[in-house]
Amino acid sequence: MSNLTHFDESGRPAMVDVSSKDITSRIAVAKGKVRMSMNTLMSVKEQKNKKGNVEQVAELAGIMAAKNTSNLIPLCHPIQISKVSVRIDHDDALPGLSISAEVKTDGKTGVEMEALTAVSISCLTIYDMLKSKDKHMTILDILLESKAGGKSGDWQR
Repeated sequence: MSNLTHFDESGRPAMVDVSSKDITSRIAVAKGKVRMSMNTLMSVKEQKNKKGNVEQVAELAGIMAAKNTSNLIPLCHPIQISKVSVRIDHDDALPGLSISAEVKTDGKTGVEMEALTAVSISCLTIYDMLKSKDKHMTILDILLESKAGGKSGDWQR
């Protein structure tokens, strides 16, 4: 188990020690989608939903989720986030909503998990707000799109 960074030499779970790492600027972008019927998408566009503005609520939920990632995922470090932005766009071809989150920090560890958590919770919030209209919605393709900074450098899907 010594090759796995989240386990100590005896195989017990352990948070990675980042104390010797340099502080660098780090950015991560994650994306995801929620497929729904065209009628459901139209209700989102026209803001005709009993629970309120789906995009605004889901964007706020994603921001809050990014800030709480270390409380949700056991071995994530609590970090000082300098920026979280979540954007939700209509996608007629899907049909549904496309979600993108960008998270920034100046720190010793990356923000990939925060960006992925923001997208995941945004998708779940959309699902929760629209499930009474469309039980066939599907959450799709949650993925890391890119990361920059840190020892391993930049990466782009």
